[in-house]
Parts: sequence; C-alpha cells; structure tokens
Amino acid sequence: MTRQKHLEWCKKRALEYIDAGDCNQALASMLSDLNKHEETRNHAGSQLGVMLLFGGHLSSPEEMSDFINGFN
Repeated sequence: MTRQKHLEWCKKRALEYIDAGDCNQALASMLSDLNKHEETRNHAGSQLGVMLLFGGHLSSPEEMSDFINGFN
C-alpha cells in the first residue's frame, strides 16, 4: 500500500471514531495506524497531537477533525 493510501485509511478510521463521539479514541486510532506503515511511522504529527490533546486544544469534534484531516 502506498503512503498516501495508508494515510487516507488512517484518517477514515479515525474520523469514524469522531462520528461516534469519541475524540480521544480517534487520536489513539490515528497514531496507532500511522505506526503500521514504514513511511508514516514516527510521524511528527503524532507528538504534536498528544501535546495538543493534553493542552486542551483538541477537545471538540471539529478541532479533532481538522487536526486529523490536516495530516499529510
């Protein structure tokens, strides 16, 4: 699977958790799935996401969706 296809798959799965009302699990899913592909493993956005979450900046579904959709 290409890096881009894998990233799209990660986002799709994470956004499903947001739709179900679980923003924390959305981020956990995204970070876990990123680590499953050689080219997205240790993505810089992973650390940023954790910092933003603990800083209270990813507390709404809109904030989390924007963050997840911003991965490239």
